[in-house]
Amino acid sequence: MKAFRALKHYRLPPGSRLCLMDDGLPLKVSPEDPAIHCMTDLHRVPAVTTKASASIDHALQHMIHTGVRMLFVLDDADILIGLVTARDLTGEKPIRIAAEKGLTRDEITVQDVMIDQHQIDVLDLSEVEHSMVGDIVLTLRDAGRQHALVRENRMQQTEIRGVFSISQIARQLDLELSVNDAVQSFSELEHILSRDD
Repeated sequence: MKAFRALKHYRLPPGSRLCLMDDGLPLKVSPEDPAIHCMTDLHRVPAVTTKASASIDHALQHMIHTGVRMLFVLDDADILIGLVTARDLTGEKPIRIAAEKGLTRDEITVQDVMIDQHQIDVLDLSEVEHSMVGDIVLTLRDAGRQHALVRENRMQQTEIRGVFSISQIARQLDLELSVNDAVQSFSELEHILSRDD
């Protein structure tokens, strides 16, 4: 039988900090840096998910708790069937659906407000790997989106490999954005892109 030993205890010194998760992203980037420096890589960071049957309030609380503004929606076999953003949960969509279907807010589910899988556009990892941060900002602006998914084809199957978020890019560009105002966000980011430093 293996002999085990108790480890020595140490007093925690004042001023100790928690180790920050290494998501592989640099703290600061410039518009000319490789786009991959702003992509949340789902090989390094777990995807935050919900089920289609979850209530919109439950999904919103999950977003708040995990610090994200988008959730992947999975079916019971963990296949991606859609995605839902904070805007989908708090904007006009729930109000319209409640009126159309005669539901209370508590009865509205993620399924009612999510973006279906067949409506999701993705970027290709091979192209992202040869792009710059500024390219991604313009891509998001042109699509009118705050998020972009990145696909990778592996073993004859498509996987979502990463996510670009306009708020993540702004943080790395050292810019504070109003998360509820996409127009202002893109305007501020375009100003950063057009600066001649």
